[in-house]
Amino acid sequence: MNANIPEYGMVQRRSTYVPAATTLSILLLLAVAAFGCWLVGTRPLDVGTDTQTYAGFFEGLNSSGFETRLEPGFVWLTYALWKLGFGIVGYQTALFALMLGTLFVATRRYHDYLAVDTLAHQRGYLTFLGAALMLLYVSPMFVNATINAVRQGLAALLVFAALLSFQRKQWWSFVILGAVAGSLHLSSLLYMVFAPVLLLGTRMQRLIALIAFGAYVSGISMTVVRAFVPALYDLVMTYTATQYYRAGVRIEFAVFSIFWYMLPYVLAPLVRQEYREKIKESAAVYLVMTLPFFAVGWGYFSNRYLLPAWLSVSLILAAMLVHSRLALLRNPLLLRFGLILSCAAFYYYVTHEILI
Repeated sequence: MNANIPEYGMVQRRSTYVPAATTLSILLLLAVAAFGCWLVGTRPLDVGTDTQTYAGFFEGLNSSGFETRLEPGFVWLTYALWKLGFGIVGYQTALFALMLGTLFVATRRYHDYLAVDTLAHQRGYLTFLGAALMLLYVSPMFVNATINAVRQGLAALLVFAALLSFQRKQWWSFVILGAVAGSLHLSSLLYMVFAPVLLLGTRMQRLIALIAFGAYVSGISMTVVRAFVPALYDLVMTYTATQYYRAGVRIEFAVFSIFWYMLPYVLAPLVRQEYREKIKESAAVYLVMTLPFFAVGWGYFSNRYLLPAWLSVSLILAAMLVHSRLALLRNPLLLRFGLILSCAAFYYYVTHEILI
């Protein structure tokens, strides 16, 4: 019998060959992630308005006891890194690495959410992950999440993943991801409160978006809260009050935010038909993440209510890119080149503190 032909009944070993393109994608992603860890981890303490606060909390763990208003998940994470012997640079590096870990969780869930042809879809995950990372690196909102609102940045993409799970009726996943996000930043629970909107039809969701937008820009939401929930109004208006940041209705934030909700519908014809409806449905998750802002986003630092939503935009745009009908936009080679260039933008943003 020919030695090259397996005998009847013998099981052939599955090939473990990894395509060179896959290996290249993994190496590039690791290199870009390592660059980000180095850049954010080694930043001076005067880069980022909250950097010194987090560094001071970390160094304060040297004392026998400590009191803090920070969320328990973040406190225990910080304490674990301190016990492992990390210094300030190591601490900042680890936090950014964990933020990239939440990106992996969110993109994995979103990629599965969009799945049509399972085999072909799984092969495209690395391209999607690279596109999402590229768009985050060129986003000033992501810089805000990495050097200022670090706790909320750690929780933000977990909120997106949790709401995707809710939309798919994966209840345990929703609860676990939501609880982890809430343990990192308490405001994450606000988005979970609005999750039932995802059970409504598309037309009703659009109506809610219109009403929420109109109530906010007209000042009605602020008036209603002040009249009927004065304790909440006082809390929002006094929390982190500062002379350097104005409170009140921020129409520019509202218009900017509603624009990203409308974009997947406007550009739907440019997305391949098999992915078009799924991407438009995921826009509802983005909408839910804007509702806390439309409800109470007239206090100080109201843009932070929008941080999870604005970060999720990069994932939705990445999906529109890799599933575009235009072959050039989804070309893996072009996306890899864009990922490399995004490192230069991220370097400039961090070193010059360019953020929204």
